[in-house]
Amino acid sequence: MAGASLLTLIDDIASILDDVSVMTKVAAKKTAGVLGDDLALNAQQVAGLNADRELPVVFAVAKGSAINKLILVPAALVISALASWAVTPLLMLGGLFLCYEGVEKLFHHFFLRHEAELNEIKHPVPSHLIGQDESLRLEILEKEKITGAVRTDFVLSAEIIVITLGTVATAAFSQQILVLTTIAFIMTIGVYGLVAAIVKLDDGGLYLAKYKGRSLWSALLRKFGFAILAFAPYMMKSLSVVGTAAMFLVGGAILTHGIAIVHHWIENFSSSLSNGFLQVITPVALDGAFGIAAGIVALLLVNIVKRVLQKK
Repeated sequence: MAGASLLTLIDDIASILDDVSVMTKVAAKKTAGVLGDDLALNAQQVAGLNADRELPVVFAVAKGSAINKLILVPAALVISALASWAVTPLLMLGGLFLCYEGVEKLFHHFFLRHEAELNEIKHPVPSHLIGQDESLRLEILEKEKITGAVRTDFVLSAEIIVITLGTVATAAFSQQILVLTTIAFIMTIGVYGLVAAIVKLDDGGLYLAKYKGRSLWSALLRKFGFAILAFAPYMMKSLSVVGTAAMFLVGGAILTHGIAIVHHWIENFSSSLSNGFLQVITPVALDGAFGIAAGIVALLLVNIVKRVLQKK
């Protein structure tokens, strides 16, 4: 009897873990857009630091990210337990924020970048650091970078947690805990492990490019090192582009799924197409277009509110 009970318990645990694994995979797919943006933003945050300070800064931001998730995961579970109706509105707010952030990034890139570059040329040293010792200035700038990165991570981590919560909203509370904890752990380790690898990619390329030796193997290593040095800047740019596109696709999909009439129209329109490839790609494209439109509207509203508050 005891043996049968033990086997039943093991079977139940295996079943729960299997369900958790499936839900974690679904949540990971849905949060991939935020993950791409998180990765690109954090890699950019530590750019420009001294080589010997890059990894310590990445570790400091990763520690801040872990603290963020220690706050966000329990908060999400409390919301799920006490106000489950709030999950969908929060999810849609998060999707709208993703779209807004994507449009704001594009707006700054295409319309304000030149102004920012001119300002940097005129004022290469921030006003609050003028007159400070060089070492103290670098230390202050490093702390500001860490603070900014952790603040950005809090917003993106909240987005990841809310999207994950929306995925497991109907699951048992124990499964919600396991999935949220797993996603939080994987995202933290995954993002900052990749950030560390990215910021050190050029150092690895430089090391290989200087590899000594006259053998064919040594020559191949040197060529590989030069290839890495040439590839690294393009990879950073592509990460930013992919991350921005993913913000519209993920944010737009969240919004369209939350608005029944829009979701059904996209489904019906896509299924009416005769080409199988178009049936697959059209919903994605329409989600992205809706995300861009929503982001533009959000940006306009935010700027209007800012101007009204400034006048007051």
